[in-house]
Amino acid sequence: MLNINKFKLRDYSNFVIYIMFILLLLLFSVLLFDKGFLTVNNLMNIAKQSATISIMAIGMTFVLCSGEIDLSIGSNVSLSALITTVLLRDYNIYIAILGGISIGALVGFINGLLVTKVKIPSFLATLGMMSILLGISRWISGLKSIPVTNKVYNFIFGIGRIGNISILLIWTIVALIIGQLVLKKTPFGRKVLATGGNKLAAIYTGIKVDRIKIETLMISGITASLAGMIYAGRLQGARYTLGGADLLTVIAATIIGGTSLFGGEGTVIGSVIGAFILGMVNNGLILLGLSIDQQIIARGFIIILAVSFSISED
Repeated sequence: MLNINKFKLRDYSNFVIYIMFILLLLLFSVLLFDKGFLTVNNLMNIAKQSATISIMAIGMTFVLCSGEIDLSIGSNVSLSALITTVLLRDYNIYIAILGGISIGALVGFINGLLVTKVKIPSFLATLGMMSILLGISRWISGLKSIPVTNKVYNFIFGIGRIGNISILLIWTIVALIIGQLVLKKTPFGRKVLATGGNKLAAIYTGIKVDRIKIETLMISGITASLAGMIYAGRLQGARYTLGGADLLTVIAATIIGGTSLFGGEGTVIGSVIGAFILGMVNNGLILLGLSIDQQIIARGFIIILAVSFSISED
């Protein structure tokens, strides 16, 4: 017999992220009507600022769904951006793009080996990797910014527009479509969810869980490297500090979007909307005239509420 109350609760929880997005949009639209919150330029600005967080949140969704976590994404962003800019300066755009993506994939692969073969918990393995990557970034850059003067690169990965649409929004949409289809419509995505939901049961059904975990951490590494390349294009330069403050925001966006901290459940669409919610909150708080300190406090409250909701759902 169908449990109506349980169905209604699950149905409601699936739409909480969309309800939250609409309510916040309406709230800021009313409060900031005279400050141009709903103008096309401001909304596009939110989209551009949310692009890197959205793309990293997609990778984090796969990792969390598999029952792991990746704390190295921020440092991966800076290293990938620096490697890309150095290769762009010394070689060409093709080698630079390949090098940037390869760094991210390699970092994810090493993280995966540490977790599955050395048996280090992903929290500790990626925490250590975060420190290693930061040190390498500081060493490579000499604590200095490396400019990007290649106009084609800057157009593709940062300042380009197609009509009135920022290229960064296009990157976000493409990553969203690919991520959602892979997670929800492919055998690999189902294996990721099964691995995070019940590792032992996944093993009994023939799923190679170690391989799945390695591949999800590689996805996270690649999305972090793409975010780093976008940072370099948008800012027309790279520095070792890029992405340093993004880890908490990425995790918050992913959890707000409905991905469980305990694995086995998640949605790429929700994670991207979570990133846009945080971007919208930051934008709204700035227009309200609040300080950076107050913005950080507000973000902290959002994270606590999101984690509380995630735990209650599980």
